[in-house]
Amino acid sequence: MSEGTATASPTGRDGEPGGRLTALLTCAMAFSMLQLFLLGALGPRLVDELGVSPALLGLTTTIGFGTAAALSPAGGRIVDRIGPRRSLVALLLLSAAALALIGSAPGAGMLLGAVALGGVPQALANPATNKAVLRAVPPARRGAVTGLKQSGVQLGAFAAGAPLALLAAGIGWRGAVWTGAAAALVTGLWALRVLPADLPPPPAEPRTDLVPRAMVAWLAAFSLFLGAGIASVNTYLALFGAQRLGMGPTTAGALVAVLGAAGIAGRVGWSRAARPGRAEWLPAGLALGALGAAALLGAALLLGPLVWAGAVAVGVFAVSANAVSMVLVLQRAAPGRAGQDSALVAAGFFAGFALGPPLFGLLAQSGRYGAGWLLVAAEFAVAAAVAFLWALRDRARRGTTA
Repeated sequence: MSEGTATASPTGRDGEPGGRLTALLTCAMAFSMLQLFLLGALGPRLVDELGVSPALLGLTTTIGFGTAAALSPAGGRIVDRIGPRRSLVALLLLSAAALALIGSAPGAGMLLGAVALGGVPQALANPATNKAVLRAVPPARRGAVTGLKQSGVQLGAFAAGAPLALLAAGIGWRGAVWTGAAAALVTGLWALRVLPADLPPPPAEPRTDLVPRAMVAWLAAFSLFLGAGIASVNTYLALFGAQRLGMGPTTAGALVAVLGAAGIAGRVGWSRAARPGRAEWLPAGLALGALGAAALLGAALLLGPLVWAGAVAVGVFAVSANAVSMVLVLQRAAPGRAGQDSALVAAGFFAGFALGPPLFGLLAQSGRYGAGWLLVAAEFAVAAAVAFLWALRDRARRGTTA
């Protein structure tokens, strides 16, 4: 049976994706990147209590996502070979381990090591969840389910910025991180119980390209610049609110929660709208909206409340663009290639996450947040240009082959 054919499973009836499957995939995406959002939302506390500098805070993101970018091509191949069930269980258990180590870190060294371990589940997340969608979800429903499960990343942002940040105010930041680790462990045990057994591996491995080609190459380049801008916002938004806008740690953390809630709505809505013929143009339009969001964050230096509008706009436009790129991968992946193509696009995204925060961190270290938001705006502008050029080339190619 091909991976693009929906199959009946305990998660649904008559090939329809069940609520348990969608919820599980959403949770897997949330836990795969929860550490990023926790480090951002708890940034003011880490700077004060653990002695982490703003530049080092950016380095944690670089190490985590640098690891994810390096491992993503191999991660896609692994998922194609061992199947989504084993991959998702491993993802959740590794996420729990990384969060537990972050909560136990006595200083910067162990913190950076734990963040590097957290890069492994990030490398597995997109290929494993996309493979599960292709196996269990009918084609007509894949866009909607993909949007829902991709919104899990922003659910993680909301959890880090609201309940876990509030919990940190009561029991300390370590207790909040350990709570996240326990939740990831429980979800891993749930996945082991709920997901159907993996199919036997294919007799011959599909050809593995470590270098993305055609559409995948364009989406990887788009994701590189998009990820650089998003990661800078995720990592430094709360610190910006605390250091430059006079917010307390809990209120500053709420900025991340607002971004996360907006990202959930945006990813679900834009993924539903990403039908063939329209999906190809959405990444460019959403990146332009993200450019406007960066402008709002910069303007907050003059009019503080605009930071809330900027956080909402980043969620609605920037983080939603990544979900649309994954819908495009699912729409066009060749048989047997979904895991690898997803991983190659994700590798570009993670590389952007690794590169963006250190550059922003150098500016934040000297208090130059205005220049930082200009840098983010430039990254979103380049992403929009890449996406627009690809859409033009794709339309021309389809016109000549029609």
